[in-house]
Amino acid sequence: MPSLYTPQDANKALPDVKRMFANITAQKNKVVAIQQEIQMIIDSGSPFHAFIEKKQQLNSMVTDLYKAIEQLEGTGVMIKSVDEGLLDFPSKRFDEEVWLCWKAGEDEIKFWHGKDEGFMGRKPLETTGMIEP
Repeated sequence: MPSLYTPQDANKALPDVKRMFANITAQKNKVVAIQQEIQMIIDSGSPFHAFIEKKQQLNSMVTDLYKAIEQLEGTGVMIKSVDEGLLDFPSKRFDEEVWLCWKAGEDEIKFWHGKDEGFMGRKPLETTGMIEP
């Protein structure tokens, strides 16, 4: 795992990153669905055992979600927003640490932003000045 990504490194890693992110999104959707089921159990006045079983299922799914997040972030890629599909790859532009950023639906890494900027600070990627492999 590189400590910093070049645009080329990030694009090479992107297929695996997309796969891991899709898994995170699927896990999150399962957690939300179980939370809704738990609320329906509570609202319907069902017995304790139904609530307890669903709550244990939720706990297991939340654990799986955090494991999936840990796996992705173990590559150095940081999740900025699961809901918006925003991921950042650590990089360097000249002597400045920056983020290469990707949004779900994009085919490749095309933008970067400063460490203290977010999605709204995205700038088009220029290979000049980015770290070289």
